[in-house]
Amino acid sequence: QVQLVQSGGGLVQPGESLRLSCAVSGQLFSGYFAILWFHQAPGKEREAISCISASDGNTHYINTVKGRFTISRDDAKNTVYLQMNALNAEDTGVYTCALSYITPRAPCVNGLTVQNYWGQGTQVTVSS
Repeated sequence: QVQLVQSGGGLVQPGESLRLSCAVSGQLFSGYFAILWFHQAPGKEREAISCISASDGNTHYINTVKGRFTISRDDAKNTVYLQMNALNAEDTGVYTCALSYITPRAPCVNGLTVQNYWGQGTQVTVSS
């Protein structure tokens, strides 16, 4: 059984940083997958903000986080990280990682079509 276990999150002041982790465990049927990070702000729908391919490491960011957030992977630890810098109040919300199987060498955004596994979500609050 595949599990995604998240860690990180919490309460920070505007301008500060946080790092979220998404650890993948279990038997995957393919090494071709993407890890996506979603953000759901209070009262809003969940949206994908970043992704990374497990095979070739291609990444994607939406404009509102580009230049502030960095997604990375540690293959030895089967973990994907989301480093979030210069946080602001609009970044408040629940962050959830998801795993999507994709075809070899496909862009990670192809994982937006369907997500196969989800993390438990973690709250990030940016407030002074």
